[in-house]
Amino acid sequence: MKALVFHGPGERRWEDKPRPSIDKPTDAVVRITHTTICGTDLHILKGDVPAVKDGRILGHEGVGVVEEVGDGVSNIQVGDEVLISCVTSCGRCDYCKRGVYSHCRDGGWILGHLIDGTQAEYVRIPHADNSLYPLPKGIDHAAAVMLSDILPTGHEIGALNGEVKLGDTVAIVGAGPIGLAALMTSRFYSPARIIMIDPDENRLAMAKQLGATDTIARDPLEAIDKLTGGEGVDVAMEAVGIPETFDVCQRIVRPGGHIANIGVHGKSVDLQLQDLWIKNITLRTGLVNTDTIPVLMRVVESGGVEPAGLVTHRFKLDDIEKAYDIFSEAAKEQAIKMLLTVE
Repeated sequence: MKALVFHGPGERRWEDKPRPSIDKPTDAVVRITHTTICGTDLHILKGDVPAVKDGRILGHEGVGVVEEVGDGVSNIQVGDEVLISCVTSCGRCDYCKRGVYSHCRDGGWILGHLIDGTQAEYVRIPHADNSLYPLPKGIDHAAAVMLSDILPTGHEIGALNGEVKLGDTVAIVGAGPIGLAALMTSRFYSPARIIMIDPDENRLAMAKQLGATDTIARDPLEAIDKLTGGEGVDVAMEAVGIPETFDVCQRIVRPGGHIANIGVHGKSVDLQLQDLWIKNITLRTGLVNTDTIPVLMRVVESGGVEPAGLVTHRFKLDDIEKAYDIFSEAAKEQAIKMLLTVE
């Protein structure tokens, strides 16, 4: 089969790899029909995730058709069209029983990280019963792919960790795919105001379309001060993963407020604890657990949220290297999410 393979920082190739097979009774093999590229894949290519070794197939999002199942799989059948969760969960360990699937003792984020991932024609999925979700008939495949990672990440690590509630003022720093997913899912909780901060005017325009009440392209500290009358925001979400954007969040949060760090950080940040300790703020970080995929799937199916609107570019899977080139220049190319299809 063909797959997108990591060969060290800055090196990737679309090349031949052996087709995966059942390794354990709880495995399934899925033929990929749709996948995408995540910002985390770019972090891997930059060398920010050293656990990813030379020869690894990248990717942790996708939709496909089950081709083969192990003897221990009972909920998934050959021929099922399924959503692949970016987080693999055994469903039996102490972390899984607490709903913390991201720290499953035999799973977590392993696809495209510790085992071969979804940017390929076929992928092996461990613990298939708990890591694959049958797709409702007729669901938009572009929307379904967004349910693998970015929509649950924006929801769980953004809206839920930030404890967004009725009437809040929310600021999201970073209007990339994750920041926009956090915007879409924060609206479930009826905040009074959602402020999107990003230097890219194109992304801010999309944020407006998705329900942002205010947008800020420059001087965010001064702008937030004016917008909130010097009060700051109830919830500040960091959705980039660099020290500068984290610093914005810790400077704009109001007393009693919440900072939700969603971004993947490759270097340390300067925590302004001398200012924050007295403000009664809550700071939460996290890797998505994907436990809200079932409810989000129902919301997508009913039309309550339309994540397919985040797809700006579409390619055939064998054009994935071109897709990476464009996604790597997202601001220049006005790219949000890439949809890669085999059909």
